[in-house]
Amino acid sequence: MLTPLANADSLRIGSVDFVSPDEIIVLLDIEAPNNIALNSGIPRPFPRINSYVLIPNESGFLVSQIEWITIERSQYPKRRGIQDFGVIDLPYPLRKMSLNPLGVLKEKISRNEEIGYEFTRGIEMFPTVGDPVLLPTQEQLKSIVESGSNRRVNIGVSPIAGNAEISVDPDRLFGQHLAILGNTGSGKSCSVAGIVRWSLEAARAERKRYNKETEELYGGLTEEERLQLSISESINSRFIILDPNGEYTNTFSNMSNVKVFAVEEERNIHQLHIPLWLWNSAEWCAFTQASSGAQRPTLIQALRTVRDGQDMEMPTSSQQMRRFLRTLVTIVIQERNSGSPWGSFPKPKSFFEKIQKWNSELGQSDEYTGEQNEALNQLSENLSELISARSERYAHMDFTLTEVSEMLRLIQSAHYAFGGSDQDALPIDADIPRPFTGEQLLRSIEANSEIMNTSEYVDTMLMRIRTLLSDSKLKRITGGNPDLTLEQWLNDYICPSNNAEGSVSIIDLSLVPTEVIHIITAIIARMTLEALQRYRKHHDGKTLPTTLVMEEAHTFIKQYNSDSETGTATKMCAKVFEKIAREGRKFGLGLILSSQRPSELSPTVLSQCNSFLLHRINNDRDQDLVNKLVPDNIRGLLRELPSLPSRYAILLGWASELPVSVEMRYLKKEHRPKSNDPDYWDVWMDNERTVDWKAIADDWQEVDEEETESEELQNQVIEEDCAFGD
Repeated sequence: MLTPLANADSLRIGSVDFVSPDEIIVLLDIEAPNNIALNSGIPRPFPRINSYVLIPNESGFLVSQIEWITIERSQYPKRRGIQDFGVIDLPYPLRKMSLNPLGVLKEKISRNEEIGYEFTRGIEMFPTVGDPVLLPTQEQLKSIVESGSNRRVNIGVSPIAGNAEISVDPDRLFGQHLAILGNTGSGKSCSVAGIVRWSLEAARAERKRYNKETEELYGGLTEEERLQLSISESINSRFIILDPNGEYTNTFSNMSNVKVFAVEEERNIHQLHIPLWLWNSAEWCAFTQASSGAQRPTLIQALRTVRDGQDMEMPTSSQQMRRFLRTLVTIVIQERNSGSPWGSFPKPKSFFEKIQKWNSELGQSDEYTGEQNEALNQLSENLSELISARSERYAHMDFTLTEVSEMLRLIQSAHYAFGGSDQDALPIDADIPRPFTGEQLLRSIEANSEIMNTSEYVDTMLMRIRTLLSDSKLKRITGGNPDLTLEQWLNDYICPSNNAEGSVSIIDLSLVPTEVIHIITAIIARMTLEALQRYRKHHDGKTLPTTLVMEEAHTFIKQYNSDSETGTATKMCAKVFEKIAREGRKFGLGLILSSQRPSELSPTVLSQCNSFLLHRINNDRDQDLVNKLVPDNIRGLLRELPSLPSRYAILLGWASELPVSVEMRYLKKEHRPKSNDPDYWDVWMDNERTVDWKAIADDWQEVDEEETESEELQNQVIEEDCAFGD
């Protein structure tokens, strides 16, 4: 048996030649292995880029990663004047390699007095020149790569570390946001699908093991207890996959509690429903491209009105006047708080035009009581005085605070006379998800534009909304189920109520029209975040851990110009994900972002991702961005990115104690997303693969089958008549 000193000497491969805080240069011994190391327990390739070596110190071993290896050339030149064409200039037999220090490996004695090892990040003390450098044993190598607690989900092996298992802690992986980046064909989508599947399988296996141990511990169980155990085999997980390419439709088909939503309902695929009343004011403004001057305030006020149920029935004259006065109270309070009536031109003139319009609507009626008519009369006289004072030539249009306050008092008095109250006059939140129809919103915009004197400015906005309501494909998404409630929507898309069994929701966005795809994506993401915020509020700070997976993230979370005031749908969508990236962790919402162009992603979202799984990346801009995301001392590992084969990746960040090269687990063909490269040659050789453009055209143009059959029958009759005539 070797002594500790003899064992260390047998593993020695060189000595430290140069030391700096971010680099250590080692001079390899002449006896050090040139290709295969046989002194580490099992044969292992050495030296290899990105493999590990150890440097003993007072606290254990300093773990370092090989960045580069070189041979130092001879310093002795040939003698001048001698032509030795047949003599080869041999290299000087000195090999050197550069190391990146990563952390410390310490001995750990277990309860049964077995000696093991524990790896921790961070450098306690650096070596000095002349210190020996050792090759790690297989046990030490596994302790380095398999470091970390709660390593519950196995995602692959590390070829450079003797195929040691790479497992991760799901709390770190999902709770701190994960970015999976790589070129098309590098295995990125399979990694996304695999991580979700392997996490669910690991959780179910752990649940079954716990139940089995419980049954063995307590002996025989009653039928009721056995039933309870079988019920508890389910896992309380939630994954929502936003799939813009329709790749994941069948990926989880063999698993329980998987729902697929798409634009077109099919077998095992549910109709996607994102009703209009789920849209908030920012999403409506982005879709309608409402201008900030007149259109946006009118739209927001219309949303407040329609969400308050003011357009749900045909009101009486008295009810109409009460609602009209309530709207005036809201508008005047907003104008007074903003100071616009006495602000800079042209806002005072705009306010003057509004009260002119209001005064024309305050007509008295026999249907009103005497008190109501008197209140309207006093208000009308006040407005007439204000209008008269500003109708003279060169009159100033601005108003004093006293004038506005007196006008508000009279409007409120008239509102009370018609049965209104202070609570009634408070403006409802324009973003509360209360049901309404598109027609009701149109009527509300038209009515509020009349009150706010903005009718001439809202025509283009109304036209965009009418286009949305007339699109047959969008109708199925935004209004296909008029009986849908908020509770039912949350049950379907996030998870069922009072059910501890987990769910996977796959939302196929592939056929969603381009003009609304960013808005639909933003609504789903925002509703998920807001639902989890309210869950924590109602459960004393407890969260409902949920993971939101965003494929093709560079399309939906693009960089945008923050100085621009225009609220485009793309910018609005990116802002929703930025909020989730910043605040989602506090409410139990984790992100998995998958992208082939990280340089186009929002820097805010990317900076909030604490774990990265990097597949092959060839683009220079993308490589530069990835280099900026990682510490300087591990950038050598990223030089391998352009040459990574498919299924290979580099895991780094919070989910891994140290950066490590991973060969991802094999995923069966039926479990992979439909993202394979086109099989040109096989199709060229397959004469049976034909296309029926008629069927595709009919589906694309949404031609009714009965109409098509009727048209074909008519054509057949015409042909027969022509033949008979001949």
